[in-house]
Amino acid sequence: MSNNTNTPPSQTTDCPEIAVPIEIFLVIGFLSLSENLLVVVAVIRSKNLHSRMYCFICNLAVFNTISSLSKTWENIMIVFRDAGHLNSRGASELRIDNVMDTLLCMSFVGSIFSFLAIAADRYITIFHALRYHTLMTMRRTVAILVTIWTLCSVSGFLMIGFFEAAAVKIFFIVVFFTALFFILLLYVHMFLLARYHASRIASMPGNAGHQRKSGLKGALTLTILLGVFVVSWAPFCFHLLIIMVCPENPYCECYRSLFQLHVLLLMSHAVIDPAIYAFRSAELRSTFRKMFFCSDQTGQCGIVNALQRPQACHSA
Repeated sequence: MSNNTNTPPSQTTDCPEIAVPIEIFLVIGFLSLSENLLVVVAVIRSKNLHSRMYCFICNLAVFNTISSLSKTWENIMIVFRDAGHLNSRGASELRIDNVMDTLLCMSFVGSIFSFLAIAADRYITIFHALRYHTLMTMRRTVAILVTIWTLCSVSGFLMIGFFEAAAVKIFFIVVFFTALFFILLLYVHMFLLARYHASRIASMPGNAGHQRKSGLKGALTLTILLGVFVVSWAPFCFHLLIIMVCPENPYCECYRSLFQLHVLLLMSHAVIDPAIYAFRSAELRSTFRKMFFCSDQTGQCGIVNALQRPQACHSA
């Protein structure tokens, strides 16, 4: 999954490949890596975020971090290759590139299954609020996370190890659209029931009513996250479909000439997700403020004030 279309030399097309400067890839890679690491640290650090939902959100941020790391490292290798310090056909360079591509495929599959887990969690929160802690125990949460990592690891190795096989490309595309189909089914059912229950929220006991309102807000956040994911990854999946369906058609070649833009969209997904978390989650915003600024009530200091006023902070 390097930044080229791998167009066959014999294939001619009137559409030149659109090249994106390598500096843009590097900036987006470092930015997304920093943002997602910040989300992971915030979830680990704050006890208020030690819930099932934030476990899945943290898991999604970890996969975004892996995706950012793999693409950033791959682009750094491209810089060294263009400078003449690396051999693109060398055995060690090809092995590293395969590892980076495997990590990228893992992050793709892991992100899809993380969205499925978050959607299921929101469904239980909204419509089974009183039984939520019984149905979604921490043991089951850990089991779901282990299953996700097992599936994405196996899928990543298979996709790269046998990428030339048409079955692997088909599997890659089927996983994407099948997962979207099930998520959309869950959403239709969720929001139809939400309309029915909306009038009953006010009459419910305060704790359950608040939890259901929180679940509806979380479902809206997931809708935004899912929309960003589809916009970011769909062009790349369509690119794989075109490789199989019409590899020699000049119109298809015109679409393939946009491959670097598709990779740019793919990387931008990992930048936008943390911004959505911070905008939609009051708990995350509060944790970020505590991490970067000194809290007068607790006496704890964040990163910014610890650097600016070390004499005023004693427990950074």
